[in-house]
Amino acid sequence: MAIGAYSAALTQIHWHLPLFVTFIVGTFSAALAGAILGGGAARLSGPYLAGATLALAVGLPTLANQFTIFNGETGLDYTAGTPPTWFGESFTLYKWFFWIALINVMLMMFFLRNITSSRYGRTWKALRGNPVAAQLSGIQVGGSKVLAFTISAGVAGLAGTLLGMIGFVGPTGFGLGLSFALVTGAVLSGVTSLAGSMLGAVVLVAIPELASVVAHRLGDTERVTSNLPGLIMSTLLILTVLFTPNGPAEQIRKHKARKQ
Repeated sequence: MAIGAYSAALTQIHWHLPLFVTFIVGTFSAALAGAILGGGAARLSGPYLAGATLALAVGLPTLANQFTIFNGETGLDYTAGTPPTWFGESFTLYKWFFWIALINVMLMMFFLRNITSSRYGRTWKALRGNPVAAQLSGIQVGGSKVLAFTISAGVAGLAGTLLGMIGFVGPTGFGLGLSFALVTGAVLSGVTSLAGSMLGAVVLVAIPELASVVAHRLGDTERVTSNLPGLIMSTLLILTVLFTPNGPAEQIRKHKARKQ
């Protein structure tokens, strides 16, 4: 996400490229980095792969502080600009952000839906189910993992550009807390379906709002407000691991399959 956001911001600042072009630059820059790193990551699996990606999440923001082009802790200003005048005066900047994000999400979901339904998607499902059997059937395990790593990095790069657009592009915006939140969202929703990933995104956004409402009813102290989101997320995480280890979307799919 950080690579995509920084790439998009730098091209906008120095080359004054249109917004949609910076999205493309951010996506492909992250995908290229994913392809390079995927060569090494393809040899890893399980907790070792998780540890490697976590190390990158910790190291890359710190690395950005070492180069003046990234503007240190201050970060870079990446903006979507003002809404087109033909939308009218009532079309606020937040609505402009919303529609930009929604269009990008719809396009990316369409792309992911198609690729997971293709032979590449079937290959990844085979690798997830039984890597040894997949390799014996002739599937190139290393190449398939690199391709999956590349595509997921590109999607993360686009997400990073959108996140930088509504906030700012700096090391604190892509720290360890964001990585933990994303992993939590993946565990809560499951990683076996696109519907599950959308559910995880909704849950991650809803938890702080829910915590704010509950904190207000409990007295709205600073300690409650700051710690309650983590408590809710941790509780949901434990319940998910215990009762729906593959996410609720996978449980619903299995329930429907049993009925049929």
